[in-house]
Amino acid sequence: MKICGVELKGGEAIICLLTYEGETYNVPACRKVSFSISQSASTDSIREFDFAFKKLMSDYKVDEIAIIEREQKGKFAGSATSFKLEAVLQVMDMPVSLISPLTIKEQLKRNPPQVDFESLDLKRVQLNAFDVAYVQHNRLIFGKV
Repeated sequence: MKICGVELKGGEAIICLLTYEGETYNVPACRKVSFSISQSASTDSIREFDFAFKKLMSDYKVDEIAIIEREQKGKFAGSATSFKLEAVLQVMDMPVSLISPLTIKEQLKRNPPQVDFESLDLKRVQLNAFDVAYVQHNRLIFGKV
């Protein structure tokens, strides 16, 4: 199974692909690390994001998307643009999971990845996207916790 982990920050969607096959996790190479949207008020910008993201998911045969959930109110609330991007992702024709930062932290503490992040050939900004994909794989393998 291939999961795309997504972290939404402002007008950017940072992604990381992670597969689980034969009791082994793999991070396949991906042509894109992030998607940026500069004018969230523009319908064309949202449609371009939608098209580009769907194309990437199709090209890499992704089975599911896992998104880090953001607060809707308060000091740590997500931006309006990030919620627009999340809505675009949620209406795709594939399963989408929202996972809270607290759940991610608990799962990583309980079952940390047995790999050094530096050896994965990922950019530092992809760490949170990797974590959410890893946690979602564990939730599917061991059942939701």
